[in-house]
Amino acid sequence: MSTMPHHHYRPFKPVLLPDRLWPSKVIDQAPIWCAVDLRDGNQALINPMDPARKLRLFKQLVQIGFKEIEVGFPAASKDDFDFTREIITENHIPDNVTIQLLTQAREHLIRRSFEAIAGARQAIVHLYNSTSPLQRQVVFGMDRRQIIELAVKGVQLIHQLAQETDTTIRLQYSPESFSATELDFSVEICHAVMEAWGASRARPVILNLPATVESATPNVHADQIEWFCRHLPNREAAVISVHPHNDRGTAVAAAELAVMAGAQRVEGTLFGNGERTGNVDLITLAMNLFSQGVDPKVDLSDIQAVVDTYESCSGLAVHPRHPYGGELVFTAFSGSHQDAIQKGLRALKASDATHWSVPYLPVNPDHLGRNYEAFIRINSQSGKGGVSFVLENGFGIRPPAGVIVAFSQIVQKMADGLGRELQPEEIYQAFEDNYLPPPNGYQLLSYDHQPTTEADESCRLSGKLQHEENVSTFSARGSGPVSALVGALEEIVGVPIKINSFEQHGIGEGRDAKAVAYVSLSLDGGEAVFGVGLHANTTTSALDAVLRALSQGMKRRGGAF
Repeated sequence: MSTMPHHHYRPFKPVLLPDRLWPSKVIDQAPIWCAVDLRDGNQALINPMDPARKLRLFKQLVQIGFKEIEVGFPAASKDDFDFTREIITENHIPDNVTIQLLTQAREHLIRRSFEAIAGARQAIVHLYNSTSPLQRQVVFGMDRRQIIELAVKGVQLIHQLAQETDTTIRLQYSPESFSATELDFSVEICHAVMEAWGASRARPVILNLPATVESATPNVHADQIEWFCRHLPNREAAVISVHPHNDRGTAVAAAELAVMAGAQRVEGTLFGNGERTGNVDLITLAMNLFSQGVDPKVDLSDIQAVVDTYESCSGLAVHPRHPYGGELVFTAFSGSHQDAIQKGLRALKASDATHWSVPYLPVNPDHLGRNYEAFIRINSQSGKGGVSFVLENGFGIRPPAGVIVAFSQIVQKMADGLGRELQPEEIYQAFEDNYLPPPNGYQLLSYDHQPTTEADESCRLSGKLQHEENVSTFSARGSGPVSALVGALEEIVGVPIKINSFEQHGIGEGRDAKAVAYVSLSLDGGEAVFGVGLHANTTTSALDAVLRALSQGMKRRGGAF
């Protein structure tokens, strides 16, 4: 048994909802998003953002496509007040974006908040007060009736001030610590707020139900939301919003199940920044929808730009394994994973399919602005699939299986020796060093090949070979240039040569186009060896491949060539 004092804690009581409906629901559209990075996220930073960083992050949120953005708590902070005034007076708020500001249910704070939003086209005034038994008893010393009176009085003042301004005001009310509040009391106080506002279908109140501290499993949170939605009078006059925190590490799941349970709106932050373990991560929520074929209603097609802005403005780093946005989330180091991805990409391309389906990659990194390097990276754990992928996608080289098997062992030894990841350029250089060095032994100085007769499909190859300081001429006949050269070489080296396989493909386009040839041959029935040729001329690349393969074979036999 553990020695940890688990007996100091009590399990969270489940919600009595035996006929719950949310488990059978499917999310088929994005909720309303509200980004709270500039308020909830900012207050959680070791060094809160200065106005310049706040403005940069605000513009990034707008560019992504967020239509509701909480910009601060202007009544409690001069910086927040000044920033709110700046984005209003300098016209940084697009017509289709609504700013939101937070205020407690206190008269002077509410009045100051209205001073901050003067001149804005529209704004959401977000009123909150704590409602949980612990907060009521320990922090405020109030009973239920007093807590309701506090909220209603605040709403009445907001209603009055809304009539006196040209700004279109929407009301949002949060029973803070909803997740720890009795459900019947949550309904009671929220209904009282709706009544005080005069809520209707045409003029709804946003009821934001925060999991201020995540205290139970996500299914319990979903039960809370469904129970609340069922029991709230005049339900059509409210937009149900959730604001999950991540104390148990399940905020994303809690938000998704809450939407299934009836929530229409989600408040959160980029990459989950927030108090303690953070807020729910809007990037993950949006991309989860995207991966299921649902329009996320935000644009993350350049996710690295979002990461860069977030890190620069917040001073925090996105973890390399963070879902979707992390540097390594689309990266495979494992050999078996790399092989499966490589085969999956080839199959997808060959099938001309319209839907993405590749092993280990839930979405196409290209859709997030990631390049091929995001797929596969090479270290000592990598295998032939990864090496093949890097050569093909980075340099256009598509070696046959035999070459890849042999070369991947070379790459693995390199990674082991260096004790680190290999860069694509290092892998290609190793390929050149091992398979494309100058021919060691005989070098083809010149050649000419002509068909023997019009009725004969064979050809005659003639040319000059250099061996050390000696230059010799040759002339041989074969079914093509390769077989003709092999025939000439058999006489020169005195060893039978068998061509096992020959492949060739092009790389590049236009004047930069080249041909790559791969030859496997055996000397006197021995082990197969490989040679590669790379040249602008297809015949030259094929003949160079034969000479390089022969060089490897003669080295293994211990013979001079």
